[in-house]
Order: sequence, then structure tokens, then C-alpha cells
Amino acid sequence: MNTLLEPLRGGLVVSCQAPLDSPLHHPQVIAAMAMAALNQGAVGVRIDSPEHIQAVRDRTDRPIIGLWKQVIPPSAVYITPQFHHAAAVAQAGSDIIAVDATQRSRPGGETLGRLIERIHGELGKPVMADVDTLDNALLAVEAGADCLGTTLFGYTEATQGQPPPGFALLQAMVEHCPVPVICEGGIGSPAQAHKALDLGAYAVVVGTAITGIDSLVQGYLNAIQQP
Repeated sequence: MNTLLEPLRGGLVVSCQAPLDSPLHHPQVIAAMAMAALNQGAVGVRIDSPEHIQAVRDRTDRPIIGLWKQVIPPSAVYITPQFHHAAAVAQAGSDIIAVDATQRSRPGGETLGRLIERIHGELGKPVMADVDTLDNALLAVEAGADCLGTTLFGYTEATQGQPPPGFALLQAMVEHCPVPVICEGGIGSPAQAHKALDLGAYAVVVGTAITGIDSLVQGYLNAIQQP
């Protein structure tokens, strides 16, 4: 499993995603974003949904961290919540499968450990565990995660009101967790990406600051329209 992670070491992974109501939310547009990032030296991309993953895979053999965001109430878990979502992501061409690895209840009741066991055994893919706290990071390692992401820091009830990037969490995870730790979430500048690597991140994922045209435009408009 670690050989699939090696190409990411010390590099930039670009998250190529778009809101459902955006014109950018089209497989070929996402694939074009991904290729632009890879052509400029990104070591991999992070892509949401089988359709988008397949479009990217059709154009490159470079590493894809794949996930499938699915909201299934009443569970708050939405990043690849169930095994059949992971299987679809793998079938579409993902090299690494990202899953929500918080201790929140999962749809269908499957435990994180069982989900990771099935991804390893039935799909033959390494797992990136998206977490929000050090405790959940340690539990994810115990459950068999191959690498960790700070992805959910600031986006769960336990971390509400704490804006990402979670550099303190990153440092703690690097110190206490025996698997690669990827910094993801809230990286808004090249300087922050560099800082994440200096703090020991195995790799850094940047999304909105590079590919988030919709939210970036909204941010500029909100600023210039203020009295």
C-alpha cells in the first residue's frame, strides 16, 4: 500500500471539485482542471464522484485520491460513507480512497475498521482517513488507515469555530501518528503550503485557493460590494 503513497511525498495535490450548481461541475471540465494542475507539477489530484474520477483517469495515470460525497441523513458522515461508494470510486480508477474517519455514526452502521478492512481486502486500495482531531486520527490508525488527512478540522461539531488550516493538529498528528499525514483544508497561499510541509506534512492538498472559481469570485464580490 505504501508504494502507492510514495509519489505524493513532499508534493502538492490539487483538489479539483466544483459545486453541483456550477458550470464547472462537468466531468470534462474537472478533468481539464486536473490536467492543468498535473502539467504544472502537482504530484496528484483529489477528485469527487465516480464520473469525475473516470474522466480524469481517462486522461492520466498519475495518482488520484478519490472520494464520493453522499449525504445520507441522519448521519453527518458524507465523504465516502459506505463500502459501495468506495467500490464505485475504486472501479472508476482511484489509486487511494478517502473516507470520513471521525467517530460519528456511519449510514448503515458499518464501523470504520470494517470499512477499511473491506477496502483493503476487496478493493486492494490504500485508505486516506479524513479526520478532525488527534483522537480520531489515532483511532483511524488503529482501524488500519494508510494515511491521514486534516481534512475535517473545522467542519465537525467537535471543531466548530476553529478555522482551518489546522496547523496545531497537523503537528500533533505528525508527532503521534506512525503513518503519513497529509495537510488538507484551508490552505490559502503558497506560503501556507510551504509551512505545512515544514511542519512535517507528507504532502499538502490545495483546493479552493487554486480551483474554486465560484467561491473565489463570491469572496471578491462580497469585499468590493461592502460600503
